[in-house]
Amino acid sequence: MNRIISALTHFRAVKGAVCMILAGICFAALNVLTQWLGMVLHVSSPVIAFWQYGFALIFSIPLIFRIGLGAMRTKYPLRHGLRVALAAFGIQAWVSSLTVVPIDQAIALVMTSPFFVLIGARVILRESVGIARWSATLAGFIGAMIILKPWSDDFSPYVLLPVLAALLWGCSSLLTKKLTALESPQTVTLWLLVLLTPINGALAVATGFAVPNVSQALLLLLAGIVTSCGQYLLTLSYSTADAAYVQPFDDLKLPLNVTAGWLVFGHAPSGSLVLGALLILTASLTLMFMEMRHEREKTGFKRIW
Repeated sequence: MNRIISALTHFRAVKGAVCMILAGICFAALNVLTQWLGMVLHVSSPVIAFWQYGFALIFSIPLIFRIGLGAMRTKYPLRHGLRVALAAFGIQAWVSSLTVVPIDQAIALVMTSPFFVLIGARVILRESVGIARWSATLAGFIGAMIILKPWSDDFSPYVLLPVLAALLWGCSSLLTKKLTALESPQTVTLWLLVLLTPINGALAVATGFAVPNVSQALLLLLAGIVTSCGQYLLTLSYSTADAAYVQPFDDLKLPLNVTAGWLVFGHAPSGSLVLGALLILTASLTLMFMEMRHEREKTGFKRIW
């Protein structure tokens, strides 16, 4: 019996890891599509965000019907609305960054999001943060500074857009953390699905809405499909295996995006980017493993997978 349980656990772990890697490939392809639409086809970032997530919403309709709109009943509508608005503005900042910043640089900088979550958890949620976590966060931000090089004559304010996206997504994650303690996962998911496209639509109209031509529409449709596939694989990964096990595979998005940017746009990573990215990646993994150890000590249960 123990062997059967061990084999099943191993299978779920492998399946979860594979799904996370496939999700990373989807998101790397999505970033290439977004950068192509912005840099080559000159589609504005609010329009890209609206159509991309609008098409993704269409492909999510079966999920919405399966959950049922009744799941949106809540005592905390303002918190849900604020969380989705932060996520939407984070998307706008991220898509905008991909129209002006190379993929490898953008993806390395957006990986600073966990550090903003940690700071917010200490300041807003009053959670205890030890010296080890602060040290990892400091190392991550030093890595970001090495990539940004604000002291350089070549510094452009546009490279701050991925950092802004990381900050907004970090704030959204903090609200999600608070809401998941009060609401069901179905309610939290449904509010995001239903509100995200209208908010993106309002931002697109405010900045000059445009109907894409045929080639742009086909790429935006493809971006919507890839977004849906990536989100589905991400959800499947977390629902199949332990989150602490599959999370390191999420960090493969860095080499995947660097490779995609190199192959499609010829963006060869510089030495400073590699050094900064390694610092961010190491700090992020350190925070994750500390969180794993904390959870295991709290529950008194050790897991192999």
